[in-house]
Amino acid sequence: MSNASQSPLPPLPASDRPEAAARLRDALLAASFTADGLLELLGAPAYAALARSETVPALRATRGDTPLEMLVRLFLLQQPVPHARVAEVLPVDACLESGWLARAGGDELAATVDVRPYGGPGGEDWFIVSDLGCAVGGAGGIGRREEGVVLGVGGASMTLAGITVRTPVAAALDLGTGSGIQALHAARHATRVVATDLNPRALHITALTLALSGTAAADLREGSLFEPVRSDETYDLIVSNPPFVISPGARLTYRDGGMGGDDLCRTLVQQAGDRLNEGGFAQFLANWQHVEGEDWQDRLRSWVPRGCDAWIVQREVQDVNQYAELWLRDAGDHQGDAAEYQARYDAWLDEFEARKVKAVGFGWITLRRTSAAVPSLTVEEWPHPVEQPLGDTIRAHFDRLDHLRGQDDAALLEARFRLAAEIVQEQVGLPGAEDPEHVVLRQNRGMRRATRVDTVGAGFAGVCDGTMSAGRILDAIAQLIGEDPVLLRDRTPAQIRLLVEQGFLEPVR
Repeated sequence: MSNASQSPLPPLPASDRPEAAARLRDALLAASFTADGLLELLGAPAYAALARSETVPALRATRGDTPLEMLVRLFLLQQPVPHARVAEVLPVDACLESGWLARAGGDELAATVDVRPYGGPGGEDWFIVSDLGCAVGGAGGIGRREEGVVLGVGGASMTLAGITVRTPVAAALDLGTGSGIQALHAARHATRVVATDLNPRALHITALTLALSGTAAADLREGSLFEPVRSDETYDLIVSNPPFVISPGARLTYRDGGMGGDDLCRTLVQQAGDRLNEGGFAQFLANWQHVEGEDWQDRLRSWVPRGCDAWIVQREVQDVNQYAELWLRDAGDHQGDAAEYQARYDAWLDEFEARKVKAVGFGWITLRRTSAAVPSLTVEEWPHPVEQPLGDTIRAHFDRLDHLRGQDDAALLEARFRLAAEIVQEQVGLPGAEDPEHVVLRQNRGMRRATRVDTVGAGFAGVCDGTMSAGRILDAIAQLIGEDPVLLRDRTPAQIRLLVEQGFLEPVR
């Protein structure tokens, strides 16, 4: 596979000349150059290896001469292919004229961009365009990366697409669009999509991604953060996989924010509130500093704009050495001069030391615009496996918050609840003991949370089937365990609220 490079791009698809991308799309689909087609051809191990930038299994699987094998070599593995063979599968003259292909010497052709098949959530056959060598692979897999290079779909892109709330909206904003994957998803449920990027090459590639995927064009705007957005524009959905890497300088546009420390992510979050319509969501991936002598949760609470509920989940924490090594490898610096690599490593550690940063957190930030007098703010750490996509889970979290906000303790005890689907109860204790040391409720869907409850909480959750009020259930439990029902009603609502907020119990409306 070639190193990341910036070949001349195919021209922007004009509204009056859409036929080049459409003809190429039709030819790719006819040859089963799709996500399902690739999986069937390569098999799961080789398909997974591609995502790790390991191309040997895919090369071995494409030694035949079928149209699909040829297209994998051409567009995913960047191998030159004989002109005559390409002409049997693709509209070669149109692809040469429009710049999707270029002559590679002799009688061979090469792709000018990576084209990666991508399966949409509704079974759509999409294609993500990116710079050569950037469609697949993880850290450092494409050699030393250049300034302005546009990457394809990576783990972060997939994570953001999975956590985004997918309800029909009038207007969506993809801030820092890159290769256009978030705009592509948003176009399924938003009447209007605006996509921005500081890198004009990224906007060009996004236009190619949308055209080759057969999706309506987005409003593409160049600029940093919210600069391209007019002061009177607001949105129902804002998504961003920003250049969140905390680095000394801004060497690589696709990842380095160019502001000190985690200021870019903080600025993005703080400015998003004024751009949201009532009830609208803003969802970001972000890095944040763990500073000596400071609670990281307090740091993130200070980012949340007024008038917004927030749910912030820290998924991972790395010490500064691990963090520097990860992103030096991402840039391919480990493959270059050893002294230069060491100097850059030193620069990262100098930057962290100056800011008293001991670690860096990574996670998700979701804001929702609310008119509530007291917005809800949840900052938590959950590094455990979850079930993607999580968009519905995140939307339901905020729906439950709305329900709880309108319920005082008396109303809560009059309400009815139902145990959520696929909740299991685990009892933990010594073998042979009469009573468990503690009881754990565990979700098998969504966030896959686990929470410890007392015997009253476990009994309450187990009885909740939506037929009896919370108060009546507690009265029955009080009678069983010989406790004063008034005291039990007084001390239990806080536990019920937590179980509802975390999704173990669902209100029956």
